[in-house]
Amino acid sequence: MRINFNVPPFTGKEFEYIKECVENQKICGDGPYTAKANEWIEKKTGVTKALLTTSCTHATEMSAILAGIKEGDEVILPSYTFVSTANAFVLRGAKVVFVDIRPDTMNIDENLIEQAITPKTKAIVPVHYAGVACEMDTIMDIAKRHNLIVIEDAAQGVMSTYKGRALGSIGDFGNFSFHETKNYSMGEGGALLLRDEKYVDDAIIIREKGTNRTLYKLGKVDKYSWIEPGSSYLPSEMNAAYLYAQLEKADEINDARMDHWNRYYNALRPLEEKGLIELPVVPKECVHNAHMFYIKCKDLEERSGLIKYLTSNDILPASHYVPLHSSKAGLIYGEFRGEDKYTTRESERLLRLPMYYKLTNEDLDEVVMRVKEYYKFS
Repeated sequence: MRINFNVPPFTGKEFEYIKECVENQKICGDGPYTAKANEWIEKKTGVTKALLTTSCTHATEMSAILAGIKEGDEVILPSYTFVSTANAFVLRGAKVVFVDIRPDTMNIDENLIEQAITPKTKAIVPVHYAGVACEMDTIMDIAKRHNLIVIEDAAQGVMSTYKGRALGSIGDFGNFSFHETKNYSMGEGGALLLRDEKYVDDAIIIREKGTNRTLYKLGKVDKYSWIEPGSSYLPSEMNAAYLYAQLEKADEINDARMDHWNRYYNALRPLEEKGLIELPVVPKECVHNAHMFYIKCKDLEERSGLIKYLTSNDILPASHYVPLHSSKAGLIYGEFRGEDKYTTRESERLLRLPMYYKLTNEDLDEVVMRVKEYYKFS
């Protein structure tokens, strides 16, 4: 396509930093660039500890291990999310319990969580869709009253805040994604964010295959050994170097994306005012990161027609998640509690438009023009 849906971010320093890793013969994980990236996240979010991981999927799996999720437990989350959100808990033997979303933000409806809680419930997993925060005060209050753990899926939320607090830093655990489709990328990668000091040592051990190798590297033990179950959740130093080149320019990338987002919003607002489409909603207590720009069509048929029209004009849009509760695995490992009033309906209407760091205004304006053509709006 001439106008792609996504182009991974690139600042120009990535190759230089990767070359440095190779020349210094340090290409496995936990080198200088991993340390720099961890420190950047800690300073930006205020968490006690951040640890780069091989993916957000693995960060979520680590969260599930640290939270003590086990067979027979229940974990509450929205059905409108990526499969990794559920997989992390299903792999631990838990049952995933889906509740409906809010139609304005596409986030979990905080008012439906409490009625889904049972004596088996162990955790709540809010997913901050499009980098717009869930209603975290309400969710944290519910968790406190029911003695539940909160694991934030902030895969799309790097640089976003809720009432001044960084997403990923509010719950007990937070998880970032640095996949190639995200605002900041290391190809495949993520990060685990820890609010409480008590989890740090275990997290480091789990991430290093269940060993105390980190203590060995620090000279605190004379040899390292197997301490507890873990896995290889540590990314390559070259991936960390690639990421850090972007974190150095995080504000510049964020500002560019926000300019794109606002340009889309202002240009398409007349279509919303005419009742032809709906635009994203950002509650006043939320500062988002322009992770995506989407519109909502009238229904699935209209969305399909718009996708066909845009692709015929060399523009690649994207639909998004098929709700997990309607999938084969979702029917086996999960349960939807309450009414599916919005999850399926809204998911079938939502269409994501091209959005990336170096998207030009000319290309963006052409996307807008083609959307208006489809709706015969001038």
